[in-house]
Parts: sequence; C-alpha cells; structure tokens
Amino acid sequence: MKQYIHLLLVFLLIQLISVNNTYANFDVNANCTQAYKNILSFKLKAARQQIDHEKAVHPQNSFAIMLDNYYDYFWMLSTESKAEYDRLKANKSDRLDKLDDEDKNSPWRNFALAQVNLQWALLHSRFGDNTTAGFAINRAYRLLQDNQKKFPAFLPNDIPLGVVNVALGALPDGALKSVLNVFGIKGSIVGGINMLQTVTAHLPASKYAMFYDEAVFYTTYLQTDVVDDPQAYPKMLQYTGRIDSSSLLKYYIQGYVALRTGHSTEAIRYFDKRPEGDEYQPYPYLDYLTGMARMNVSDETAINYFNKFLQTNKGVNFIKDTYLRLAWDALLDGNTKRYTAFTQFVKTKGYTYNDKDKRALTEIADPQYNPTLLRARLWFDGGLYNKALTLLKQKEADSYSSAHDKAEYYYRLGRVYDALQKDSDALSNYQQAITVGKGMAYYFGPMSALKSGNIYEQRQDKSKAINYYNMAIGFKNHQQESSIEQKAKEGLKRLKQ
Repeated sequence: MKQYIHLLLVFLLIQLISVNNTYANFDVNANCTQAYKNILSFKLKAARQQIDHEKAVHPQNSFAIMLDNYYDYFWMLSTESKAEYDRLKANKSDRLDKLDDEDKNSPWRNFALAQVNLQWALLHSRFGDNTTAGFAINRAYRLLQDNQKKFPAFLPNDIPLGVVNVALGALPDGALKSVLNVFGIKGSIVGGINMLQTVTAHLPASKYAMFYDEAVFYTTYLQTDVVDDPQAYPKMLQYTGRIDSSSLLKYYIQGYVALRTGHSTEAIRYFDKRPEGDEYQPYPYLDYLTGMARMNVSDETAINYFNKFLQTNKGVNFIKDTYLRLAWDALLDGNTKRYTAFTQFVKTKGYTYNDKDKRALTEIADPQYNPTLLRARLWFDGGLYNKALTLLKQKEADSYSSAHDKAEYYYRLGRVYDALQKDSDALSNYQQAITVGKGMAYYFGPMSALKSGNIYEQRQDKSKAINYYNMAIGFKNHQQESSIEQKAKEGLKRLKQ
C-alpha cells in the first residue's frame, strides 16, 4: 500500500512538473525580451542572433516561435518584397501547428496563435491575397475573443483585439469584406480604438510593459489613418515620449503621423533625426515619406529622396505614386516633357496592390493638373494653410475653364477653410463643389459632402449631418468611392448611438 501511494505521488509530481513545463514553454526571459525590443526598433540583425540563440539553448520555448513571426513581419514591412513574401509565407502553417500544441491554460497560446494569424493577414492583404487574409483574420478574432473571456487581465491580448475590431469596422466593400461577412464577424472602430487607447495607457505600469511600443505603433496609425482623430498628432507626441530614442520605430511613428496630420515641417525634422547605421534594417519607405514631406513644403530636395527610394527599394508598393510625385515636380517646374515621361512611368512601372498606387494610376487618366490647384493641394497637405489660401484666392472660380478644375477649386478652398476652422466658409465652398461635381467621376463632390457631414456632426446638428453623410453615399461611380462611403456610413453609425 505504501509503495502504491509512493508511486501515485511520483506520478502526480511528474504530471505537475509536466504542466509547469508546458506553461513555461512560453518563457519570456531576458534574451527573448531584448529580441522582441530589437525587432520593434528595426534592429533585425541583433534580433535574429538572439532568436537563434534562444532556439539553440531553449528549443522548447514557444515564445521564440512567435518572435520568429514578428521578425518576418517587420522584415516584410521594411522590404515590401513580393519574392520575400512568397518565400516566407510557408512558415505560417508550421508555426501555427507548433503553437496549437501548447497548453490551453496559458494566455500566451491563443495570443501567439492570433498574432501569427493577424500579422500574416495584414501581409496577405498587402499583396492582394484577400481570401487568405479573411480566413486568417477570422481565426485571430476567434482566438482573441476566447482569450479575453478566459484571461481578462492579460493586457497584451487587447492590442491585436483592438486592431482587429478597428480593421473590421473600417473595411470598405470588397473581396476581403465579402470573405469576413461569410463568417458573420463585425468589428467596431470606436470600440477598437478605445480598447487600444486604454491598453496603451495601462501597459507602462504593468508587468507587460515591453508591449508598449507595439501598442503605440498600432494606436497612432489607426487614430491617424482610420479614425481621423483631430487629436492624433498631440496624442502621438505624448505616446512616443516613452519610446527609447535608439528605436527607429519611434521616428517612423512621429514622422508618419506628423506627415499625415498637416505637420510636414515637423515630419522632416523627425525623419532627419532617425537613427541610421549597420545595426538598423534598411527601410527605403522612410525616404519616400521624407520626399512627400519635403514636397509638401516646396523643398527642392524632395526629388532626391524619391530617387533614392526608387534606387534602393526592392518592394512592389509606392512605385507608381513616387513617379506621380516626380511628375508633379516636373509640372510645377514647367517641364512638360519630363512631366509626360514620368506619367508614362506611372502607367508602366510598379504594381497596384496598394491604394496609393491605384490612385496614382487613376489620377493620370484625369485631365492634366492645374499647377495652381496642385500646389495648393500640396501646401494644404503640408499644413501651410494660409499660403494655400492666399494662392487659391488669387483667382476666382470662373477663371477655371473646365468643370473638373472648377470643382477642384471649390473643394480645395473648402478644405483650407475647414483646416483654419472657418466652418461657414468651408461649408459654402463644399456646397459649390457638390453642385459642380455632381455626376462627375472625381472625388471632389462626394468628399465635400462627407466633410460637410463632419462639420455638422461636430456642431451637433444631427439632421444636417445625416443628410450630408447620405449624400456622400449617394454619389456613385467615382474615385475613392469605397473609402468615402465607408467613412460616411461610420458617421451615420455614430449619430445613431
């Protein structure tokens, strides 16, 4: 009997050790923590060495499997290479199989599985594999929801769950949305961004503080590009203050948000301060962004950055848009021969995976740009609102002979007044753009309706806001239709709450 009890105790002890080891298969040790931080900082060489060391010394540590995927994800963000995408995507299923065998009582299991799925979903959609992306997003969403129910205090889970909610809520009609509709899953932009802002605020004082930079990365990007948060820039400054200055990600976030929110002068400063050297992964995209920021403030060196991007970029995205911007530079310089050559490159170079490249191809099919309106557009994008206003007011609408240019004139004037918080002047010009732009294939009319809806929503004039959002949706067969319609529908959702 004593021998039986002894054997039973030994058996139970073995089981206990086995359970602990399984849970310990996600060992977030110092080496793994540093590897993760290096990935987020784009110090990919050092991260690769640390991950390989972890796999050699602790081959059962499944945290290293997740780090491998983070490495591939950030490698792909920096290279944009279709060849690398085709080579690396086979890694996904093997990693998922290994992670799936882990202990279901660990919050890290579902989190790691979801991160692999989500990161590859973002890459799949980047290269037009929308069906595959849809299946991966669905799997990530289910895993994250399950994890939230089981482990509500596991803060890292809220980062990808917030991202998925915003992404699902913001999806325009198309192949990816059609796939996700089959699964019956819907997100919430408001719910997702609130979740991200909350987790970003709570992470620094938690035991999961290492995930802070990643939370800031997604939160600031979505606040800027999806939510159109008017406070995106000051929020970004507050968030990034905690990020180490040796991190390339910090300057990417600062420069990108500054550029997208009408602070091009500040964006140039951030991009110029970014750390460089052999320890950092080359990131040609930052030269493209720097070129944009400099062009927005009429800096003649902008073309140097665009040319550098074209020379060093091995990826497939932003090539058409870069040639379009070189064409703009030629037009503003009065060189029609060079302008024509670059517009031809927009047609023949690059790909159309990315929305910017699709728009570049669409724009060169339009009537030739009016130099005054183009310069006003760039100055507006750069935050030089008073300069843009002075330029636009040098002419009256009737001085523009084509309906296209007249609609654009009113739209550009409306945007500038809007940015200067002169709502009445903005609304007046938006209405003119709507009237002139009705029935056209250009975005000036529907975008003016959307922006009018935004103003009336801010004024809490619900009926007029609803009217203009519906008007924006009512425009059909025009540029940026999916994006404008989705934002108008989101506005209607907010007004119904």
